Amino acid sequence: MDYRPDDVGPLNDMRIVDVSRLVAGNMLTCVLGDLGADVIKVEEPGRGDPLRDWRVKGISVYWKIYGRNKRSITLNLRRPEGREILLQLLERADVFVENFRPGKLEKLGLAPEILLDRNPGLVVVRISGWGQSGPYAQRPGYGTLVEAMSGFAALNGYDDRPPVLPPLALADMVAGLYGAVAALTAVRYRDASGGKGQVIDLALFDPLFSLLSVEAGIYQLTGKVKARTGSRSNSSAPRNVYKTRDGRWLALSASMQIMAERLFRSMGREDLIEDPRFRTNADRLANVEELDAIVQSFIAQRTLAENLDFFERAGVTVAPVYDISQILKDPHFLSRQVIVEMPDKETGRFPMHNIVPRFSVSPGALRLPAPVLGEHNRQVLGALGFEAAEIDRLAREGVI
Repeated sequence: MDYRPDDVGPLNDMRIVDVSRLVAGNMLTCVLGDLGADVIKVEEPGRGDPLRDWRVKGISVYWKIYGRNKRSITLNLRRPEGREILLQLLERADVFVENFRPGKLEKLGLAPEILLDRNPGLVVVRISGWGQSGPYAQRPGYGTLVEAMSGFAALNGYDDRPPVLPPLALADMVAGLYGAVAALTAVRYRDASGGKGQVIDLALFDPLFSLLSVEAGIYQLTGKVKARTGSRSNSSAPRNVYKTRDGRWLALSASMQIMAERLFRSMGREDLIEDPRFRTNADRLANVEELDAIVQSFIAQRTLAENLDFFERAGVTVAPVYDISQILKDPHFLSRQVIVEMPDKETGRFPMHNIVPRFSVSPGALRLPAPVLGEHNRQVLGALGFEAAEIDRLAREGVI
């Protein structure tokens, strides 16, 4: 797949207005824009989405990816005219995405009930750190804080070292994916039930915690908080990364009994199958230090390539630990076009992830490179009925 500006996707009749900033909202609208939705990104004049400021060598790499398939306009929402233009946009929209601190939308005179009065079928997605209600609603909603309080950091890393936060905006990304599903669900409900819109309260905490919610049941049953285990699993063994003779790393997972037994046989250690320390998964978990030492000793005798060949022939589930340079050269990922390129004025061509997932009949398309700030002011406002002279005045007066 490559740049196809004339293509339409399955959501081509859906319009989304996005006033959010940074990651979660941009992830949500990127997913829907990839599938054909018309995403109008509303940004502050002269400043734009702070995601534009996340630069590498002066290039807004995050914006180039998560701003794709969107149109950018600028509106000063502190000005009455700016708010009125936004309301006019929302009269023609299906979904509105915002991530102000709870209560800010109301202070701007844009409370959900006002928006729904102007457009009863509008779906309003409200993204915040902790939700629109509750004792923490007014706290800063940064994903880092959510990753700390969700239980993720407490489980991540090694027990003899500090908890580890993720090296990416994990809470925001997961919330964006949940939000895309929620928005589509609400639009589907609207269209099936007589045109009724609604408000979606999307807290960054809730989606990330949903990935970890099994911990509540485990804690209730055991009365114990899990220790951090690094790359090991708390539920099956062996599962870890092991260093090879040439200094590379191999990931191995034998989460089923049949796979553990197959591993032992391939290593020439059939005796481990009936060894009381390793006979069952529970036994292996209880003696994981000894088990990992045995597996590590075997893997350390071979290079990564030799291990991959050996275990593939034995039918044991392993994979190399890749960094991005290796992903970009792997023949499987090249064949499936996991990475695609968009035309780019600064770099010529800019690499990014392909559209996810892949549809057999109604695929999305890479239609628009990430826009410069306010690139579509005239196009969008013109469609609302504004004359060129009026658009010029709004620009001079700082409304757009």
